[in-house]
Amino acid sequence: MRLYQQLILFMLAATVLPLAIVGFLLLSRSEQALAQRIDEQQRATATATAEAVEASLMEVVNGLARSAELLPWDRATPEEVRGMLMLLYGQSTTVSAVIQADANGQPLGPAVFRSAEPLEHHPAFDAASIRQLAHAVPVEQFRNGGKGQAALGSAYVHAGSGVAAVPVAVKLGASEEAPYAVAELVFTQLEALLARRANDGSARLDVVDTEGRILASSQPARRMAALEPELRQALGSLQDADSGRSFQLKDPARRVSVAWVDTLEMGVVVTEDEALALTPVRELRTTVLASVAGALVVLLGLGALFTRRLDRRLAEVVQGAEAYGRGELERRLRVEGQDELSELASTFNRMGEELEASRSRLMSWNDDLRVRVEEATADLRAAQLQLVEAQKLAAVGQLGAGVAHEINNPLAGILGNVQLLLLDRGADDVDFETLRKIEQSAKRCKDITQNLLRFSQQRERPDLRPMDLNAVVRDALNLTENQTRGEGIDLVTELSAEVPRVKADPGHLSQVVLALLSNARTAMLKTPVKRLTLRTGERDGMCILEVEDTGKGIAESIRPRIFEPFFTTKDVWSNVGLGLSVAWRIITEAGGTLEVRSEAGQGARFTIVLPRA
Repeated sequence: MRLYQQLILFMLAATVLPLAIVGFLLLSRSEQALAQRIDEQQRATATATAEAVEASLMEVVNGLARSAELLPWDRATPEEVRGMLMLLYGQSTTVSAVIQADANGQPLGPAVFRSAEPLEHHPAFDAASIRQLAHAVPVEQFRNGGKGQAALGSAYVHAGSGVAAVPVAVKLGASEEAPYAVAELVFTQLEALLARRANDGSARLDVVDTEGRILASSQPARRMAALEPELRQALGSLQDADSGRSFQLKDPARRVSVAWVDTLEMGVVVTEDEALALTPVRELRTTVLASVAGALVVLLGLGALFTRRLDRRLAEVVQGAEAYGRGELERRLRVEGQDELSELASTFNRMGEELEASRSRLMSWNDDLRVRVEEATADLRAAQLQLVEAQKLAAVGQLGAGVAHEINNPLAGILGNVQLLLLDRGADDVDFETLRKIEQSAKRCKDITQNLLRFSQQRERPDLRPMDLNAVVRDALNLTENQTRGEGIDLVTELSAEVPRVKADPGHLSQVVLALLSNARTAMLKTPVKRLTLRTGERDGMCILEVEDTGKGIAESIRPRIFEPFFTTKDVWSNVGLGLSVAWRIITEAGGTLEVRSEAGQGARFTIVLPRA
């Protein structure tokens, strides 16, 4: 295991893990305390809401019962009965309709309600629901009761508003056949009460009956819906409880509190999503995790910086030992600080100095000997190359001199006799033109033999001196520019003003430039695009002169032979093929090189590389 990994494990074991363990233990205790407090608050909310629901409904029921008990129903005329029903209807805004029914639950007379626009905040009522309202409460169960006795029926959906409603029957006399007043109470105000108590949105309050139906809810979309099976099952076991109870449900996780109202046979269910309820603890957990992660990142960063510096210094020691193994005894290590690694680096450097001194003493004589051998070998190699080149040129010269000598004698006789014949013939003679062609051919042969003799002669020693490369190019162009442009060739010059002076023979270098220009013009005789470019510049500390054309190019198979004497690629053989071989010899004598880059049909580029003066 590497040092960096060991340091990380140590930091985790010493700092981050204890911090994380303590933090999560505190979070667990905080979560338990918060859950307990949420349960207590939910139970208190459920109990208080149940009491408020009971008080709200029982206030209306008791008010109807007291009013009905005080009114003289047995002596009233039909108009007076309707007036008294109007009094009951106005007892509360939760009353949507009031009718009078006989002891068998049959309606007696018209009902009191508002079917269109509610009056004094009373809900609207549908006239088609009068018979349903009359039979909503089983009045037979309290025929023997006294005047003003009231009973509640089963809840149902109010036809007009869609909210839940519950019927209330109040006995209007003391006899068994006494009529009843039946009123419909809607839960509009009850839902407003639930919505106010759940105004934070995190909890949901539902008023349910014994069958598990939701009579009213802080979320109106849930009214008259059935409770979830697990909630209904838990509700059945808590109906006999004197106070609220709390429990948890899973899938999804919820916390539920229930308070039961025996008098109304209704219960209040408070449901809160556990994720929302425990949001503070989870936010705290996220903060702790972020803090632990931040501390870990800081520790890792500091550890990385420390171990990186340590690894770098150890790597330098390893690299120094490997360098000594390769024989690099001049290698030294940096000495930083006053620790053990600094002492090791100092000892390592002293060892390197002693080894280097020993090797220097042992190898000094070998170095001197190697230098002398290399100098002798270089001189021998140069002499050998010069001898080979001299022998080659000497052989060529001897061959040329012999050929010229053997040809010149018969050629002089031919040329002299032809000229004598021309003197005896007039211009109108039929043989005059033939004799003139013979004279021209003989003169051409004479020129060729003169060139061979000129090449075979010993060249004078080159006069190497500093000179302006651009000036040589301009002089060569002055001699050939008119002829070049007359042949339809586009001449482009790119002479660098910053090119240094070179060391060469001006006359010989001009001969090289003229030979390259002549070859370029000949190569472009039959090409559609004729462009000749000359450029000067500097490359790798050397001066260069490039002659580039768009001619027929040089095939790869013959490229190695172009500097050989008497080798030519011209379509019309007009010389002995000595231009490039002489150019190569001139550039080599000046200490430079002559490079060529060409492909068949793609033109050619000759580059003269000369040393700076």
